[in-house]
Amino acid sequence: MGIAEIIPGVSGGTVAFISGIYEELISSIKSVDLIAIKYVFKFQLNKFWSHINGNFLLTLLLGMATSILMFSKFITYLLDFHPFKIWGLFFGLIISSAIFILKKIENIGISSLFSLLIGLLIASFISLVSPSATSNSPLSIFSSGAIAISAMILPGISGSFILVFLSKYEYILNALNEFNVEVITVFLLGCIFGLVFFSRVITFLFDKYSQVVISLLVGFLFGSLLKIWPFFEVLEFNQKNEPIYTRPMLPTIDQSLDIMYFVIFTLLGILSMWFIEKKLLHSNLEK
Repeated sequence: MGIAEIIPGVSGGTVAFISGIYEELISSIKSVDLIAIKYVFKFQLNKFWSHINGNFLLTLLLGMATSILMFSKFITYLLDFHPFKIWGLFFGLIISSAIFILKKIENIGISSLFSLLIGLLIASFISLVSPSATSNSPLSIFSSGAIAISAMILPGISGSFILVFLSKYEYILNALNEFNVEVITVFLLGCIFGLVFFSRVITFLFDKYSQVVISLLVGFLFGSLLKIWPFFEVLEFNQKNEPIYTRPMLPTIDQSLDIMYFVIFTLLGILSMWFIEKKLLHSNLEK
């Protein structure tokens, strides 16, 4: 799940579903409630640990943390030296994820199509007008963690994809590589807040309005492809000569090699996600 959460387009929730721990994960997250808090204030730590299924959560979190820390340097290296390859892979993974979620819509009606269109328009608009580099204030980092971790409970939606959309993906990766304790701490606090509060809201909406939520997510995924399109022109730089505002554009003839890499790795991403979803997921369902 840790490796999945660090790759945009690959959902940790999907991996949890494939491995058969999804229901236990959701149940354990929901168990962090008022009863658990009362146990803490009464210093009944054994009851608290048992109530939240602590052994399961601790083992899962340690495994995720280990893989994230080990894999983050590799992803950072690819982003720096092979951008068209890695963004092509992410592009393909997100396309496959969107199609995978789209198949979950049981009855495609007017409401579903309208929700899909709304998600597409919102994500496209944000992708086009939002800055490539956003504020790195504690509040922004906290909010990013809270929103990104909530994606973990929805199979098909990647937490790292949310970070890409919020322009926080590379920043958080660099913080992990540099072991920036301040940034990591604020981000983790946001994750805890998101699990305790946002996850309940998302679960409620998913249970009550599943078809509308799924349609909205599909539109959101397709619209966000503009955010990771690697061919762009820079409209404004900051003082460190880093791009702040960019505009997507079609590649030029002299970028033929970059185009080839992007297309090849996009197809590789699509095929990889197809294998994960079709082979592994179906294998788990048969069991």
